[in-house]
Amino acid sequence: MGNVATVLIWIGVGIVGLIIFLWFFPVTMWFQALISGVRISLIQLVLMRWRKVPPGTIVMAMVTGTKAGLSLNANELEAHYLAKGNVPKVVNALISADKANIALDFKMAAAIDLAGRDVFEAVQMSVNPKVINTPPVTAVAKDGIQLIAKARVTVRANIKQLVGGAGEETVLARVGEGIVSSIGSAASHKEVLENPDSISKVVLDKGLDAGTAFEILSIDIADIDVGKNIGAVLQIDQANADKNIAQARAEEKRAMAVALEQEMKAKAQEARAKVIEAEAQIPLAMAEAFRKGNLGIMDYYKFKNIQADTDMRESISKHTK
Repeated sequence: MGNVATVLIWIGVGIVGLIIFLWFFPVTMWFQALISGVRISLIQLVLMRWRKVPPGTIVMAMVTGTKAGLSLNANELEAHYLAKGNVPKVVNALISADKANIALDFKMAAAIDLAGRDVFEAVQMSVNPKVINTPPVTAVAKDGIQLIAKARVTVRANIKQLVGGAGEETVLARVGEGIVSSIGSAASHKEVLENPDSISKVVLDKGLDAGTAFEILSIDIADIDVGKNIGAVLQIDQANADKNIAQARAEEKRAMAVALEQEMKAKAQEARAKVIEAEAQIPLAMAEAFRKGNLGIMDYYKFKNIQADTDMRESISKHTK
């Protein structure tokens, strides 16, 4: 029994040792690369382990690329992996670009991948253009009628501009600006409704894809709806504003007239008070005239007759009116 246990222990130690050896010396991967036509040394695979680069990822990428007719360098693939790049996606993008006759080398593909863009999707978009739908764009023609337009923008990825080029948001913003400018320059909204393709031509001729990661192939107006009569709304608002200003001025004049009337009434009351005060002085003056002999009794009666006659005429004139 002791000999059997010892044999089993040695067998276990041998298996563990073989697993460790194969982990450090990936002979299977090396042999797979060899029969696939990929030249890579076993020592290089061991060093990948020490640099924490999975040899399987590099070997599989090289095998895939070699079978597709590409010439790849293991050091470049390893460096791209260490730079946090996606090695399989870059290789797949290179294969797709080669099959589609698109000029794309490893350095460009790696730069696009490290820039945060999906290089494989970009190559696919170069082969199969993508359609981007713009949000509703509101614009007003010269006749004051509001139009709401939606457009479909067909774009193709521009491989050379993917690094540092603007994205979809910039393309949509420029297309929206072009639509607003085109509708705003139209003399009537009816012209736009009759010829919506005129918007596409004007916008497309402006070169809106300059400096972006895309090449605009076409701009098609999908839908145009008639909105509000902005011109009429503005005129109504202006009329209301003018009316409020006129009412304010009229109220100001009325207040000034009321103040003037109150002032005149105050002055009239003041004059009336002075008259009453003067009339109150008359009896005193007459008494003084009687004392001094300046006024006789007959003069006084004549004055009273004249006063009575004046009162009677005023009374007759009031009844006549």
